[in-house]
Amino acid sequence: MTPFIDMHCDTLTQANLHYIHDLNHLPAEQLDVKRLRAGGAAAQFFAICLPKITTVRRLGRLYEGDWKHIRRLAGILRHTCDLHADSIALCKSAADLEQNRERGRISAVLTIEDGRQIEGRMERLAVYHRLGVRLLTLTWNYPNCFGYPGAPGGGRPTREESERGLTAFGREAVEEMNRLGMLIDVSHLSDGGFFDVARLSRSPFVASHSNCRALCDHPRNLTDEMIRMIALSGGVVGMTQVPAFLVRGAMRGTKEDCLSHLRHLRDVGGIDCVALGSDFDGCGRKARLGLKGPQEYPFFAEYLLKEGFTQDEVEKIFYKNVLRVFRDVLQR
Repeated sequence: MTPFIDMHCDTLTQANLHYIHDLNHLPAEQLDVKRLRAGGAAAQFFAICLPKITTVRRLGRLYEGDWKHIRRLAGILRHTCDLHADSIALCKSAADLEQNRERGRISAVLTIEDGRQIEGRMERLAVYHRLGVRLLTLTWNYPNCFGYPGAPGGGRPTREESERGLTAFGREAVEEMNRLGMLIDVSHLSDGGFFDVARLSRSPFVASHSNCRALCDHPRNLTDEMIRMIALSGGVVGMTQVPAFLVRGAMRGTKEDCLSHLRHLRDVGGIDCVALGSDFDGCGRKARLGLKGPQEYPFFAEYLLKEGFTQDEVEKIFYKNVLRVFRDVLQR
């Protein structure tokens, strides 16, 4: 069985919504620890997604605040790792990932999707790092202290919105994240912000869950130029299974759609930039992803081999490329 590293899921958000504090068995969701083990996971990135601005405004004083929300979801992951220490462990570095693999444990990588809680305070990046956060998706669907979203409110940007770059703080934060050893994630970022990151970052950067705009014209996807720039940095693109990012307007994804985007990423950026970023538990109950869950990754690996990918290419897509990025960036 080929091990895999998946760069994005929203399972922590779903668990929190249903007052669940153990991710081992979640029959109502797409991902849990049992299914990660069944699929041969080497590592899973668990995103802390901040609530929509509209939700925060509606809740008013009932909302606990972004920092407490972040601590609460991080606590769910830590509690899961404590309860199931033989199966899953937190991962903060390449050494952690390799040690966990030797002990037969899945590496749980904590990430934050939307840097708005930073609020322009550089010292909070170090706080995130101490909390165990090793990847930060700079923006989500709203502007923040880092920059502007690629899909404002989830929709299509105007040309002016698309061309907006990083803020002055965002440009400084790129340097600080490089220094800390924290992965910069450009999924959800405006085109202008993307090019600023590509120009400024001295370390590999990633798009944790994005696809190819040439195949699906959605602002959350990457142009061929962007794919090549991520590859040139030494970074990776995590192919997402969200139907609307595979085929425009789709509500159901297929493994054939996933195959098309993986091929395009390989052909444009080279095999070393291709990775997985499913977005399990992140696109609602009605949408159907290319795979039902991580337990199907072994079958997907077999499918890629039948469709012409070599064993070495499948291993790079499934885990070797992200492991290389870990070694390049996450040294502490």
